Amino acid sequence: MTLPAEPASRHRAVAGRFAEVARQVGDWDARSPVPEWTAREVVGHLLEWLGGFLSGSAGVELAARSLDDPVSAWEQRAADVQALLDDPTTADRALSNPHTGDLPLAEAIDRFYTTDVLLHTWDLARAAGGSDPLDPDVAEELLAGLTGVEEVLRSSGQYGPAVPAPDDASPGDRLMAFLGRDPLWAPPR
Repeated sequence: MTLPAEPASRHRAVAGRFAEVARQVGDWDARSPVPEWTAREVVGHLLEWLGGFLSGSAGVELAARSLDDPVSAWEQRAADVQALLDDPTTADRALSNPHTGDLPLAEAIDRFYTTDVLLHTWDLARAAGGSDPLDPDVAEELLAGLTGVEEVLRSSGQYGPAVPAPDDASPGDRLMAFLGRDPLWAPPR
């Protein structure tokens, strides 16, 4: 999937793809490639962290979403974020955070949240027993950018150590290996 450049359009595409993958999950308690997370917890992560980030850094409040129905919860969260990005007043809003500095709100959502959704789509697809190959150009771009901030990533505690990737690994698999995922991971049988 080639992604649009504009944050609202990119979120729409990435969140829509995540929803497609979520609709394919048959077992929400299935393990995911993220250690200690199930498929449900992958969705839960995306539902939870953005609200606190936006509330504390931009004064934006997102409604809490229940994980009783992960697909519905995801669709509601995606709609919440999309409405925020589509709102013309968002262009005048900023996110101010000691770790990120001051950024236009749409850029901050795009850089941190939409990218996280894109990466976790891979995790959710694997938990569902499938695969969701990342666009090679997008994966190369992300890998190049993340390599430059590797020390910050690893020290955040949010990423494990890089794992080896096969010599013939796709750009997406190399990216996921850099982030600490085994690109050959498959759900336990």
